[in-house]
Amino acid sequence: MGPGFGVGPRGGFGEKVFPVVRLRGLPFNAGEFDILEFFQGLDPVDVLIVRRDGRATGEAYVLFANPMQMDFALQKNRGPMGRRYIEVFRSKKQDYYYAVAHAVNEPTPHGTDFYGGDNGLASGAGHLAHVAGVGGPAPPVPHGAPAAVRPPQEHTGVLKMRGLPFSATKDDIITFYDDPALSVTAPLTHDSIHIVTSLDGRPSGMAFVEFASAEDAKAAMSRDRCTMGSRYVELFPSSREEATRAATSGR
Repeated sequence: MGPGFGVGPRGGFGEKVFPVVRLRGLPFNAGEFDILEFFQGLDPVDVLIVRRDGRATGEAYVLFANPMQMDFALQKNRGPMGRRYIEVFRSKKQDYYYAVAHAVNEPTPHGTDFYGGDNGLASGAGHLAHVAGVGGPAPPVPHGAPAAVRPPQEHTGVLKMRGLPFSATKDDIITFYDDPALSVTAPLTHDSIHIVTSLDGRPSGMAFVEFASAEDAKAAMSRDRCTMGSRYVELFPSSREEATRAATSGR
């Protein structure tokens, strides 16, 4: 049975089930790391934070790899995030897709992409790639959505790490990059690492690392999808601005 298909109380045999949920009631300063922690133990494929006129609406879509993961996610309905209780309910592929299409046109706060840079995707196009990966080919772009999207973000010397063990320390991160094959010009220090915490102050599984140069950061990308403990760590080009926002967003 391929990804995106399921059998159960939500449909008859062979019915396509697109495993996406919608969140409502999010704190307006919630980022992707808060949503990932909210679904701790699950592995979301994509997180899309909905904005209007550059401002968070308190809603998000979360895409999972299969209907079973979505079913577990639905059990989080009315679960807490900070001081808020979050509604989690099923959504439709078309609703998620139109939210992505709207994102392409959405003003970008603080010079970042529509999603605040939280997920390492350069634009709505990255989210559409997840549609193809989970539920088959993405549907055509709706009328009025632009065909062009921004190119991937350039290396600035800062990398974002996602999927860290919650117990990860700065020393663990330094060890993660301690590979002579990387040929970086200067070793990392504690001051060059920021471990992001969630709304309630706990580690989020995300960190920002500032290297001595853009070339060093680009070389360090070879560690993308390498393991730390039992976790596969994803790396994304980032910026000082994004790291600063993560550090000063009320956490």
